[in-house]
Formats: sequence, C-alpha cells, structure tokens
Amino acid sequence: MKRILKIIGALLGLGLVFGVGFVRLPYYAVGPGPAREVVPLIRVGGDRQTFPPAGKLIMTTVSFYPVTTLQALQAWIDPSKSIVADEVLYPPGVDHATEARRARSQMDQSKIDAAIVVLAELEGYPKTHGAGALIEQTYPGCPADGELFAGDLILAIGGEPVDSLQEASHLIGEAPTGEPLDFRVRAGGETHDVEVAKRRCAGSEDPLVGIAPIANFPFPVEISSGNVGGPSAGLMFSLGLYDLLTPGELTSGRTIAGTGTIDRDGVVGPIGGISDKVVAAERVGASVFLVPKENMAELDGVDTGDMRLIEVATFDDALAALRRSAS
Repeated sequence: MKRILKIIGALLGLGLVFGVGFVRLPYYAVGPGPAREVVPLIRVGGDRQTFPPAGKLIMTTVSFYPVTTLQALQAWIDPSKSIVADEVLYPPGVDHATEARRARSQMDQSKIDAAIVVLAELEGYPKTHGAGALIEQTYPGCPADGELFAGDLILAIGGEPVDSLQEASHLIGEAPTGEPLDFRVRAGGETHDVEVAKRRCAGSEDPLVGIAPIANFPFPVEISSGNVGGPSAGLMFSLGLYDLLTPGELTSGRTIAGTGTIDRDGVVGPIGGISDKVVAAERVGASVFLVPKENMAELDGVDTGDMRLIEVATFDDALAALRRSAS
C-alpha cells in the first residue's frame, strides 16, 4: 500500500512540475529577431528604371514572445535573450490588439516617409507628383481611425475626383460637420469606398476627419513588411529605395545592416532594442551597421568583432558614410 501511495505521490509531483512549467507568466522573452534584405521588399511601378544592387541592405528586428515558466528558464540561460515584464512592451491599459495595430500603422508611415525622403532627393517631389492624394497617417480617436489607413490613395471625396493634395484638402474642408463623407480609396490594388463624418478630435477645436494627406508619388512605390511592426526600419527602407533607383551601388557588394526611424525631413531617430539588432546584424555577416546617433552611447564597450558601427543622424549622413566606407 505504501509503495502504491509513493507511486501516486511521485506521479502527482511530476504532473505538478509539468503543469507549472506551462503556466503563462506576466513576462516576455526578448532577443534578436530576423534580419531581412530590404531591396527585394520594394516594388517600383510605372516605367521608372531600377538598378538592383549586388550587395545587401539589411533591416534588423527584435523578436519577443510571452513565456511560460519553462520558456522563461530557457530564455534566462540564453545569453542572447532577456526577460522583461509585460508592461515594458505593452503600456498599462492598452490591449495587445490595439498596440499591434499601432505598430502596423507606424510601419506603414515609416514606408511612406522613407519614400518621401528619397523622391524629394531624386524626383523633385512633391512638385512632381501623381494624381490623387496619399494618406501619410491617421490620428487616434478620430473618425478615420480604423477606417482609412496610411498608404491609402484617395481617388475621390464625396463623389468628386481628387487630382491633387490641394483638391483633397479643399473637399474635406468644405464638407459639412457630422454628415457622412464618402472616400473612394485604392489600397493593395483594390478600390473601395469608406464613409466617415467630421467631428472634433485629436485636441482640435475644428472638426476633422483625422488624416494627414500628402501629394501622391510620381510613380507607384510599394514596400512589403509582412508581420513586422514599428517605425525602426525607416532608414533602411529609404536606403534600399535610393539604391534601387540610382545607378551604381551604395553597398559596393557588401552586406550593410542598420536601424533607425526616419521622418519626412530625413532625420534619423532612435529605436529600442539596439543591442539585439546588432546581434541580428552580426548573424547575417554584415560588415557595417548604421546606428542612430541617439543610440550610439548604448553600444559603448559592445564587441562587434569585424563589424563596423557607423553613427548617423540623417539620411544624408547615411549616404555619405556608406560612400566613404566603400572607398
């Protein structure tokens, strides 16, 4: 009888250990994510000639996932990973779905801003532009939030064709407050209609739809990002598009990695997870890693082997640095 009780006790103990190992903890494991070549993600339409480089421009990412007790232990003993509390990644009071949508919106805006920087440098944009108006971003809590999205091309408003940014702004401004306003937009190759009504939002005293429209690009530019969110690939998207549209190579046959946000003026901003992104770059054999100026101090004392770290504050800094480092 005692033997049977011991066996039952042992089985219960193993079951408890096994069960505890799969209990979800309020923590995430964070570490280096996939590193992807950006030029193959870029599609340029129209009759614009392109010049695919032989070298590689690499965007780096950070990966994170919720952990069980067992996964937390595995991450703890992995020197490339760290454990952080839920609230570090997801602000208190904000659900995960909302945060994921915000990250996708940031990514979409970063693609548009990257294209703005490059086309302004090469094409005289926005003086040279196509028909319609692009949505650069939408404002949280406004009527367009969740209905219209960054990258949507506005073709008509209230049944009136939109040929320019000025026409789009005029039609929105003249629309009555509180009445449904129809937007015909093209996104992902498909055209559809969306109705929104102006009202006060985003701290404005004036009623708004809640979009920031810009002049359409002179030819179609599409950048794929899959399930990657956030704005930190902006710099590498801009360099990839520039290299694709210009003869010669920024890479000089090398593998160049980097990170950093970019705004419409070409200013490179800081990002999170810089150390993890350096590891991701090393893993793909990058010889150069472009670091936002405001992140450089975080890498003091970090051994990057043969990979050279280059500090950049603007898109032009990055262009000049790559050209110098190739000579």
